[in-house]
Amino acid sequence: MFQNLIDVILPVFLVIGAGYSATRAGYFTQDHVDGLMKFTQNFAIPCLLFRAIANLDLAASFDLRLLASFYAGAAICFTIGITGARLIFKREWEDCVVIGFCCLFSNSVLLGLPITERAYGADNLTGNFAIIAFHAPFCYGLGITVMEIVRNRGSGGVKTLSSVFSAMFKNVLILAIGLGFVVNLTGLYIPGAIDEALSLLIRAALPAALFALGGVLVKYRPEGDMRTIAFVCTTSLLVHPSLVWMFSTSLAVPQDLFRSGVLNSAMAPGFNAYIFANMYGRAKRVAASSVLIATGACLFSVWFWLTLLG
Repeated sequence: MFQNLIDVILPVFLVIGAGYSATRAGYFTQDHVDGLMKFTQNFAIPCLLFRAIANLDLAASFDLRLLASFYAGAAICFTIGITGARLIFKREWEDCVVIGFCCLFSNSVLLGLPITERAYGADNLTGNFAIIAFHAPFCYGLGITVMEIVRNRGSGGVKTLSSVFSAMFKNVLILAIGLGFVVNLTGLYIPGAIDEALSLLIRAALPAALFALGGVLVKYRPEGDMRTIAFVCTTSLLVHPSLVWMFSTSLAVPQDLFRSGVLNSAMAPGFNAYIFANMYGRAKRVAASSVLIATGACLFSVWFWLTLLG
């Protein structure tokens, strides 16, 4: 199992390392990295989310007890992240929201899916897909709402509400997920040529995003923010799965869904944590470094949770 975890996580680090090395050596400039970030954030990843939601079996995946356990834990960690960033590290409110988002968003696709599959088999991923279906809408909805409230404090309720809706409907990730649900629920047919074009973009999404993250790390090194980064890693890798374990136990979540919920909540902050930071231009160093360091720490924390799960 330990070798399997290395096989899952090491390739992620190799791609990030390639982006870091290429940028550090000057083969990639920061303009190139920014361009690659825009491609992944505005095109490739939205295509991945749209197609995943459009093809998801919602009836088979939906379990209210699992979703309540996972997202109650996530929301609490978001609150812990904001509160800790403000009271312990004295960050500005906008930074606090980004740090809270890092504690909120688990890497359920790049790490959660392959680790759960290797641990329990491909037939035990129903819970993973249920979480993935609502992950980005819930996390971005919560993060954007709180950020817009913070940014528009003192401007009145109507202006704040308008800013929230504007930010939500300008976010291509949210739009892609919404369109995916429309296609899924209406049964609309995606023509073969369009579906194949989506597949081509999707294949580039995750490796390009990871490569770009490596380039970003050249500019945003963790010096000066290590305590904050350690706080994010602890909240993501230990507090969130502990909460999900407690809630799932009290709600008697079935075993296969219980394992999916705990393992997904034990994943490092996903790349979307940096995307959110990049959207608002706040706490980008904390977000980028937290993704990298927590992903490496997953090698040990996931081993711990797998041992407890038996």
